Amino acid sequence: MRTTKVPGRKGRFRRTAIFACGALLVATPVQGQPKSAPPRPPNIVILLADDWGFSDVGAFGAEFATPNIDALAYAGTRFSNFHVAGSCSPTRAMLQTGVMNHRNGLGNMPETIPDEHRGKPGYDTVMNHRVVTIAQLLKAAGYRTYFTGKWHLGSDATRLPHVRGYDRAYSLADAGADNFEQRPIEGMYDSAAWTENGKPATLPKDYYSSRFVVEKMIDYVEADRASGKPFLASINFLANHIPVQAPDSDIARYAALYKDGWTVLRAARARRAAALGIVPAGVPMVTMPTTPDWNKLEADERAAAVRVMQAYAGMATAMDREVGRLVAHLKATGDYDKTVFVFLSDNGAEPTNPFGSRRNRLFLDMEYDLSTANIGRRGSFAAIGPGWASAAASPLSGYKFSATEGGLRVPLIIAWPGNAALRAGGVSDGLAHVTDIVPTLTELAGVPGHGGAWQGKAVEPVTGRSLVPALTGQVASVHGDAPLGYELSGNAALFRGDYKLVRNLAPTGDGKWRLYNLRNDPGETRDLAAAMPDRFAAMLADYRAYAKANGVLAMPAGYTADEQINRYAFEQQGRKRLIRLGLWAGGIVLLLSAFVWHRRRRRRARRLAAAKPDRP
Repeated sequence: MRTTKVPGRKGRFRRTAIFACGALLVATPVQGQPKSAPPRPPNIVILLADDWGFSDVGAFGAEFATPNIDALAYAGTRFSNFHVAGSCSPTRAMLQTGVMNHRNGLGNMPETIPDEHRGKPGYDTVMNHRVVTIAQLLKAAGYRTYFTGKWHLGSDATRLPHVRGYDRAYSLADAGADNFEQRPIEGMYDSAAWTENGKPATLPKDYYSSRFVVEKMIDYVEADRASGKPFLASINFLANHIPVQAPDSDIARYAALYKDGWTVLRAARARRAAALGIVPAGVPMVTMPTTPDWNKLEADERAAAVRVMQAYAGMATAMDREVGRLVAHLKATGDYDKTVFVFLSDNGAEPTNPFGSRRNRLFLDMEYDLSTANIGRRGSFAAIGPGWASAAASPLSGYKFSATEGGLRVPLIIAWPGNAALRAGGVSDGLAHVTDIVPTLTELAGVPGHGGAWQGKAVEPVTGRSLVPALTGQVASVHGDAPLGYELSGNAALFRGDYKLVRNLAPTGDGKWRLYNLRNDPGETRDLAAAMPDRFAAMLADYRAYAKANGVLAMPAGYTADEQINRYAFEQQGRKRLIRLGLWAGGIVLLLSAFVWHRRRRRRARRLAAAKPDRP
């Protein structure tokens, strides 16, 4: 069933029905009283998690506590077949605009783009000016618009959130930063580029990232409450991006967990996800070749691994607590039932091991306290690595950066607690995509789309489809059998109905195309390319059409995202630090040389003086 954004009378009827159901919950007019005014459009809260894997929410199978996110899940709909990009910026640009990443400027991120692609059409590495954001659309329709947290879509004066439609914005331009202090990821950036409304900002002394972005958002909402306008609140957490850090009490909460390792956890998560109806029972799973054997680790390696997963769990719970703080505030102010909530992650779990090379280990050891006891605390630098990332993605294959389901499929929750037209507590297993969020929210808000033109100029049209028919139980999938393409860093996919055509480059894959039926094999364990040659050929043709239409470029020979990130870090920070180190070393050598020369000169002078005969 083709269910793109519905125009005309049908679309107007659907929006009217949604608002009418919501209005019945707010007020039922007494006979003889004047008719009440039309219901106010809903507030909208977007809760964007960073690097959370598919089963990293309790309502999707996690063992750690996320009660407040779970409450939103059971007040709304969980989407178990929702896809984003394999890394953060492309997803964030699609979430903001409803436009595919190669058309919104994020064909690749600044940290992972090869030099050969930089600046080519679609490879701006920032969100371009040919797209319109959800904030611009809603602001023009009378909304207050606010942004807090990670932006990573451009840092110049024309690209920060306050000039892309947000009335107030406290944002971080970088991919990540420290969670306890105003400190960058050492080796990647010079400083933590926080700004408020475009001006450099200073974080408070008691800063912790999840708490701060929620408190700042509450301040923004309350500062303009007298306007009476609905609001868009986009809260973009740093949790659980590297460095993994959490308050001590949250880490201690999980002191008894994770001692059996990632393979045991991966299996347990798969069972819970099946029991919750997120995946079919007994779905086959693969063991990723990058997953170490837990039983072969040394005792100190296992101790460090246990501690980092405890910190990861604590970081997620700390973020969930702040979601609860926001929800409690909205309930106290009477806004909760009038608010649409959207929760999602920007990509799958992060498998990168920052200590994989001796050079990185030595550098990080100079900058941070890497002791096991300090993992997750202030002054630490930690990452879960591929072992725990495989559990976070359970029962899927792969992780962040790849086009595997573990890289692209993440939890999505949409809830409007006060609107009976939207189902509560259900699970939607139809294909959904991050570009669908913008048309979904504009339909729920009763705000017309831009239709490819904005303020007298042509702009990129929205490519996503409204998920309202899925939220109201009308259809299982709004995409039906239509092809949906994807590419990032050479890893590519084409979705069509229940099937996925996928190619992953090294180190995740071998560059070959494979075909999977995601309905019964979401773990991508059985390649159907040979068994279904006609479907394979047709979907490959669909992908090539997508790639041509979106200007997808082939990757240079030997490219990998990991190597490119290391190269970027060296160009941005490593070279400068080596030069400074060289200057310091050179200065020390000069000083030592001068000192030695001076001592030798004095000794020589003393010897000459001693050898000179006394005159009568």
